[in-house]
Amino acid sequence: MAPRLALADAQPVLEAALAKAEEIGQPMNVAVVDDGGHLIAFARQDGAILGSIDIAIRKARTAALLKMTTAQLGEAAAPGAPLYGIEVTNGGLVIFGGGIPLVRGREVVGAVGVSAGSVEQDTEVAEAGVAALPKRGRR
Repeated sequence: MAPRLALADAQPVLEAALAKAEEIGQPMNVAVVDDGGHLIAFARQDGAILGSIDIAIRKARTAALLKMTTAQLGEAAAPGAPLYGIEVTNGGLVIFGGGIPLVRGREVVGAVGVSAGSVEQDTEVAEAGVAALPKRGRR
């Protein structure tokens, strides 16, 4: 059985992502989900685009459920690619950057999703969150 992502694990991910967003000067929506795509932690910085709340959560959910980044899924879902059309499944998946799985050992334990900046900014902020995942569970 895969180790579960606890709130104590999600908080440093969320905090690091928010700190990176602050550093680059782009207010963001940041979501952290467990391996089943269920929301554990979320924050909306003042000034972050309201329409991006759902996108951040869906990016995290997409990355967790498919065990790949949303950017990787975007490549696989391009016209003519093997997963073309997948974004309309599972209640709506996101196929552009900003969602990254959280991996402990070899297991995907959850994901972080970021939205409200450019795709590059969203990815940079998500990567900062991934780097802050505690190596061991903090229950």
